[in-house]
Amino acid sequence: MFEGEKTFVFWIGLIILGLASVVLFGILWMIAIWDGYINRFTMLEQAVPVIGGPVVFILIGLYMMKSGVKRK
Repeated sequence: MFEGEKTFVFWIGLIILGLASVVLFGILWMIAIWDGYINRFTMLEQAVPVIGGPVVFILIGLYMMKSGVKRK
């Protein structure tokens, strides 16, 4: 899928993808280990907008990586 010469757009997309993945994993991990005053389901309901952001940036990063490869 990513065969060919990688351009600057590809590398920026890879950085965006990596950072968004780390943020999404951190949010999901925090929900998984939460032992506070509200239950996990309520916390997950409240975190839907926060989870949506990294998902959008993951899709943007993948698109940038796809379009940042010069075909032969």
